[in-house]
Amino acid sequence: MILLNNQFVSRDEGKVDIEDRGYQFGDGVYEVIRVYNGKLFSLAEHLERFKRSMVAISLKLPYASETLTDNLKTLVEKNNLRNGIIYIQITRGAASRNHGFPNNTTPVISAYTKEISRPIEALNSGISAHLVEDFRWLRCDIKSLNLLGNVLAKQEALDHGCQEAIFHRGERVTEGSSTNVFIIRAGKLLTHPADNFILNGITRRYVIELACQLGLPVIEKSFTLNELLTADEVFVTSTTQEVMPVVKINQSTIAEGRVGKWTQLLQNAFESAITSP
Repeated sequence: MILLNNQFVSRDEGKVDIEDRGYQFGDGVYEVIRVYNGKLFSLAEHLERFKRSMVAISLKLPYASETLTDNLKTLVEKNNLRNGIIYIQITRGAASRNHGFPNNTTPVISAYTKEISRPIEALNSGISAHLVEDFRWLRCDIKSLNLLGNVLAKQEALDHGCQEAIFHRGERVTEGSSTNVFIIRAGKLLTHPADNFILNGITRRYVIELACQLGLPVIEKSFTLNELLTADEVFVTSTTQEVMPVVKINQSTIAEGRVGKWTQLLQNAFESAITSP
């Protein structure tokens, strides 16, 4: 079953007009919400960001936010999802193709669930990353449907035998193609501030809270490529990647190719949070 607007229908029944502005312009926003043991993780925080993205592009929910919350929970139940994700998006709706906002359109909401496993092997061994110049637009804080820049960067990383791309604007590191980037230097955790150059990840925010609880000083400031490549530890975070160690970037080995001490502590804290009753 999928959610289409305010109805639950089979995937085969879920139809979207060919002139939907999400399809033709990328005129919409989305969220990906993790489900652990049948429970939606950080649901309120995800929906808060969803609304923020909508406001940023002058969109409004076609029904009450409480209804959306109930619908997402019902969707998980209807599909008997134990571990996986919910993908949800909203577009400006269907209208004759014209760049300006159309009058009297109704936004279209769609959502579906997907079973996925936790990336346990990669969490234990770490991943490799590839550096890519950040050529995207300047509103990366909006979780929009316009992901071509991220897609191209991810594919470039895959073509180089890496699992993630790390963006930089000149010497300044911003974020990953689908993650936020953290480094540890001299016993401090650094990550790019939540401005327009990055998406303020829900897992990013959660990990910052965990670091504070562990007594690890957190500094939200930009850092350079050299600081990244010579860091004591590097990891990336996202809804699906959790706290993912990075042990190699281009030709530079990080933390002697092993998962770092602080990264492990944050992984353990995160594990406790998602497995608690």
